[in-house]
Amino acid sequence: MNALKELAMNKNNIGECLGLVEVTYPIAVKYCGHCSMPIEYCEFYSEYDKCKEWLAKNYPEDYEKLQLREAEDDAASGVDAEKKRQKRGGKGMLRIKKDNSDDDAPKRIRLSCTMRGKNKRVTIVAGLGAFKIDLRAAAKFFGSKFACGSSVTGDNEIVIQGDVKDELFKVIPEKWMEVPKEAIEDCGEGKKSQQN
Repeated sequence: MNALKELAMNKNNIGECLGLVEVTYPIAVKYCGHCSMPIEYCEFYSEYDKCKEWLAKNYPEDYEKLQLREAEDDAASGVDAEKKRQKRGGKGMLRIKKDNSDDDAPKRIRLSCTMRGKNKRVTIVAGLGAFKIDLRAAAKFFGSKFACGSSVTGDNEIVIQGDVKDELFKVIPEKWMEVPKEAIEDCGEGKKSQQN
């Protein structure tokens, strides 16, 4: 009997040392109205600022606690809050986007076809980036439009499987109104890729 009492006292002492608080059930969880996650996890959401605005409006006491905790963390670490916050994509190196487009230079979209493998043809679209068009979204659009594979290569070109060059003269100005028909040029047959 004494062993049970001693065990219960040890559990209480350990819980007090660790700062554990007695939990009452059912547990009431407050959810954010913006991101629909528990408010403790809003800081991991990409639109954290909007979550804080919603929290300040609906739960001002929790917002004050959050502000105090952030102020203490910033003072302890001495790091700017924006630099501390991790962006999407992990802790990799920062990528610097090259903006080579001169406003004075004429913008052109070049279409060409090449051979890949045995009797396989691909269409190469180059120059969409000059019109500030998202290349990944454009590649996805071309893939679904022509029911084929489409991808962005390293040198800002889109490679579309199949010979769809003639259709692109109509599709590109219809999809992106900022691209005039005169800006699209046919480069004919491109150089043949190296075959093994």
